[in-house]
Amino acid sequence: MKVKRIVANVETQDITKAKRFYEEILGLDQLMNMNFIATYGSHVKMQPQISFLSEGGSGTPVPDLSIEVDNLDDALNRIQEAEIPIEYGPISEPWGVRRFFVRDPFGKLVNILIHL
Repeated sequence: MKVKRIVANVETQDITKAKRFYEEILGLDQLMNMNFIATYGSHVKMQPQISFLSEGGSGTPVPDLSIEVDNLDDALNRIQEAEIPIEYGPISEPWGVRRFFVRDPFGKLVNILIHL
């Protein structure tokens, strides 16, 4: 048996809040909407991963989600234009990533990063 994908599920009573943050700001495509579930994603081939953390690195809290992007400056500009507060960073970490933390509309701490 092989794992084909891993899906993050975020509980909310208002799935419409996901559209602005995940589609309009981060550029994900809405892949499905069935009124009780909206799924956003990308058609880019990815490797399934799941991480277990005792801290978020550099003494930060553990983020709920980590999203790797191909252009961190563009992501940062979009977040700033949307007036979403940045909780950490942007910073280049000693393990080879540049990242920042924000909260999504559901209060989840999101680590947005690029590998250097």
